[in-house]
This record gives sequence, structure tokens and C-alpha cells, in this order.
Amino acid sequence: MSEPLPAASPGSGSTSGTDAGSASASAADSASVIPAETLPLTTATSGLPAGAAELATAPSTHHPTPVSFSERDLHFMKLAQAAAEEARAAGEVPVGAVLVRGDEVIAKGFNHPIGAHDPSAHAEMVALRAAAHTLQNYRLPGCELYVTLEPCLMCAGAIMHARIARVVFGARDPKTGACGSVVDAFANPQLNHHTTVAGGALEDECGAALKLFFAERRRAVREARAARAAAHEAAPAVPAVHAASAACAAADQTGRAATDETGPARLP
Repeated sequence: MSEPLPAASPGSGSTSGTDAGSASASAADSASVIPAETLPLTTATSGLPAGAAELATAPSTHHPTPVSFSERDLHFMKLAQAAAEEARAAGEVPVGAVLVRGDEVIAKGFNHPIGAHDPSAHAEMVALRAAAHTLQNYRLPGCELYVTLEPCLMCAGAIMHARIARVVFGARDPKTGACGSVVDAFANPQLNHHTTVAGGALEDECGAALKLFFAERRRAVREARAARAAAHEAAPAVPAVHAASAACAAADQTGRAATDETGPARLP
């Protein structure tokens, strides 16, 4: 399945990165966004299609300048945002991913560990599985992964095993981010594969979707709690004498059941 692309601007697919960012952020129910800071980037060993980043075989290097995203990058990140909307519609944390080779979308995925009863059903994992099935190969060299939230350690490991050439993510995750926010799984020069990572594409939009989701979920929890409290207050109180009579009746019934030799408890 292919997607129409806008014309790529000069310098598209830049692989320049930024220094490790601050992990401070407000405590939210799940992934929230920290201020746009700098992240370490690594270089990929496999080639990328025209219009994507130039790759080198050198180990990870850190760059002080911000990442410049091409129209191509933004196009694919918008497709990842559309996948994230599917997660939100299913009541899951809105994270989406698309995996591309050249200008072709090979697979997409959205976060749904709750519905799938699968702790590994993150958007990246779903997209990687679908792409491997489509290409009939567990290695995906030359492919790029666009995801709306910084990958976690689990997804980072799968990305490296799949030999993904480049990862572009949107919002940073100060709780589980493995591309520099908490740890940088891609910066170790001893690894046998080096994936280029660029963070912050459409960061504000991706972060806003996550913040809105958790704000709505907190509001729903508060409303449900208030409704239960109101229903409890509105329920008629049982007079004490009636409660005592009910307790006596229950005790009498229990005694009859215990002395009944014909079988288990039954109504008189």
C-alpha cells in the first residue's frame, strides 16, 4: 500500500540530532511530554531511500543543533497520528506508528495492549510484526519507523533486531523513553546495529493528543465516582428494626438448612 507524498524539501531526512534532554515533566497517568530538548542520535549502517537521511557507519555522535524535519518526515508522522487516533477510539493510549520503505507504507500499527491482552502490543511492535509478515522477512533493512511517542526499551530492542535504519518519533516520554529521555538504547557503540533516531517531529501535536486523552480519562473517572456517591446518598436508608428482622430471618433460615438431612439449603 503506497501513500502519495508531497515534494521533499532540500535537506529532507536530516539525521542531525540533539543532546540528551531533561527528563523532568508533570506526573500524568501515562506518557506525557517534556519540553522540546535535545536527544542523542546514532547512525545507521544500512542504506536509506532517496530523500531520507544520509547514513554513516560511525558510532553514535551527539549534535547540539535541532533536528530539521522534511516534508516527507512530516507526511509520514501525520499518518502515524492517524493510526494513534484509532487507538484513542478503542479506548487505548493514543500512540500510532507507520513503517515505510522508500515512499511506500509497508505497515501501520496502533497501541492496544488492553484490548489485545498483550503487554507487547505497542504501536511499534504491531507495525514491525505486520511489516515482517508482509515482506516475509524478520529483518527490515532500509526501512524507517515513524511513531508518535518515543519508543520504550522493549520496542527499541525489537527495532534493532529488525535492523530498522531510521526512527522518527514525535513526543518524548519522560517515564519510559529509550531514545534519550530515560535511557538511550541506541547510543551504545558496542551494538552490532546502529539505528538513526530523530525526535520531536510534530511534537506539540503528538503530545497534545496524549495529554487530552489522559485529561478526558481523569474526568470520566471523577464523574463516575461522583455518580456512585450521588446514587448512594439517594438510596433510602433501611430502618434499624427492619435490618434486625432481616438478620433474624437469615439466621433462622441458616439453622433450618444446617439441620436439613435431605440435602443442601433450600427455601422453606
